[in-house]
Amino acid sequence: MAQPTSTILRIDSSGRQGKSYSRPLADRMVAGLSAQLPDATVVTRDLTANVPPVVDEAWFDAAYTPEDDRDASAKAALAASDEIVDEFLAASAIVITAPIYNFTVSAQLKLWIDQVARFGRTFTYTENGPKPLGPDRPTYLIVASGGTKIDSEIDFATGYLRHVLGFIGVNTIHVIEADQLMQQADTKIPAAEVRIDELAASFAPAGAAQKPVAAAE
Repeated sequence: MAQPTSTILRIDSSGRQGKSYSRPLADRMVAGLSAQLPDATVVTRDLTANVPPVVDEAWFDAAYTPEDDRDASAKAALAASDEIVDEFLAASAIVITAPIYNFTVSAQLKLWIDQVARFGRTFTYTENGPKPLGPDRPTYLIVASGGTKIDSEIDFATGYLRHVLGFIGVNTIHVIEADQLMQQADTKIPAAEVRIDELAASFAPAGAAQKPVAAAE
């Protein structure tokens, strides 16, 4: 029987293409992971080129209808979400570019979150509270900003992403800082590149012991 193919899932959420800071860093991260997983398939979801739909009443009605009872319209309402969830669940590693816009995540990344956080597929509720259903796997957040310092009191993006990813099962999260680029791009970008190379060299698939990382988490 053929072994399942490893998948590196790349999520781009920058509104910019050629002038983006986070996209070239993601190129480097994906290349480093691909060197460790040479047989992996890279699945790229560009949230700017293909903006996820807004969740609406039809979406909620379909999502909370048992799968066997969904009619054609309900299935259509969840089609984009099903594709996004399937990609997320299948990934061996995830790379997310997350520029900070107005102190939080971009609108398109929030739309992706709304589609991937699905009751019954990536989380559920128990008598003890919410329970994640997605598998943990190495996930790399490339967080870029013009002026906001990562994990400062005005950064409403990084902590939120850690929380929502943990809510659906991802706890092995590495943050690559590319912040305050309007003032410190000459030093922050090279430092982010070094961090990426260290993380790629230490990569191990989910369930395997992670190799030591030189830089502190």
